[in-house]
Amino acid sequence: MSLDICILQLRMSKEMEELSPLVDSGHGDGSEEETEDDGEPKICQVCGDKSTGYHFNAMTCEGCKGFFRRAMKRPAQLCCPFQNTCVITKTNRRQCQSCRLQKCLSIGMKRELIMSDEAVEKRRMQIRRKKMQEEPVTLSPQQEAVIQELLTAHQKTFDMTCAHFIQFRPLDRDQKSKCSREPNSNRFTYATMHEDAMQQTISFVSPSFPYFSIQSPESKEKNRHKRAIFTSLPHFTDLTTYMIKNVINFAKTLTMFRALIIDDQISLLKGATFEIILIHFNMFFNEVTGIWECGPLQYCLDDAMRAGFQRHLLDPMMNFHYTLRKLHLSEEEYVLMQAISLFSPDRPGVKQHSVIDRNQETLALTLKTYIEAKRTEPETHLLFPKIMACLTEMRSMNEEYTKQVLKIQDIQPEVSPLLLEIISKDS
Repeated sequence: MSLDICILQLRMSKEMEELSPLVDSGHGDGSEEETEDDGEPKICQVCGDKSTGYHFNAMTCEGCKGFFRRAMKRPAQLCCPFQNTCVITKTNRRQCQSCRLQKCLSIGMKRELIMSDEAVEKRRMQIRRKKMQEEPVTLSPQQEAVIQELLTAHQKTFDMTCAHFIQFRPLDRDQKSKCSREPNSNRFTYATMHEDAMQQTISFVSPSFPYFSIQSPESKEKNRHKRAIFTSLPHFTDLTTYMIKNVINFAKTLTMFRALIIDDQISLLKGATFEIILIHFNMFFNEVTGIWECGPLQYCLDDAMRAGFQRHLLDPMMNFHYTLRKLHLSEEEYVLMQAISLFSPDRPGVKQHSVIDRNQETLALTLKTYIEAKRTEPETHLLFPKIMACLTEMRSMNEEYTKQVLKIQDIQPEVSPLLLEIISKDS
């Protein structure tokens, strides 16, 4: 091989080393290494530079370690442009790769100890993962701003004192139907619904239909003169109307929501209103008594049944409230959960799927980061997937809720027009 070719190889190799991220620096690259720390300075046996430990069976610096790895993986044959007697030092180690490689081999560096590219990448990932675990998780300024906006919107639109509830039409409870709890039990018992009000409900139910019978116009006209069967429905109608307006105001306060086209805003509200109300009422749920303690009023499952709702919905709803309440979420986690539900790209009628999907992904990542940053083990363990599972559970209850509201309206047409608009299929 001519001297010109050797000089050309030398120039090219020097350029490659300047571009390589593994030249003379870069710890944690995945090589087999062993570092001794006895307080004495270590010298690279190849070039005399400061050593960082044993690499490929020899005490070397980072630069010679990287050079040996590249040289062993490089198919080209190296040659010395001089007399094959170059003395390798820290200052001239780039001038002759051939002699530098021979020096590496002479001190015992072994090719078989070089890790494969796949093994190196795997080790780098492990190192990065370990560093991430050791470093405290913190919310980014953008995530902090998202949480603050959600909290402000929630506190502005939802009155946690429930002071307005006493202005609704009364629940019309009798003395026997007050909320109660079984002794020595953590689950609420439906005090008198099975006997009194349920007996009245059964009289309107057709055995051939799972919910309610469809009455003829004559039958409906006749029943208008009778006492209303769903005695709690007027109160629940007022309550639901009030809550729907709050959900709409909550959504309209959010920057991400206002940036959407009107059609998508309507579709998201139609799909998420019931779920957001459900999440909001979980804040008032007492997991010991099974009662919703809403300021001056208390609600129990008996009240929902007297409003016409049936066990197909109420049983899974109670399980949902117990499950979610036992997670002991903070207000920040509750509002993030509400926002994730709101920005669901798969709602019927949604047009800008990708935009809403990105919004939901941002909110989900913010919730995950908040949990990791603010909670400690064992609280953090599986909390995020448990919250996401609750969101999934609400989707199936949402469909059942719509069915039952329509059946209640068919029997006792006192459901609010706003609720009927929300559950309608038309966008």
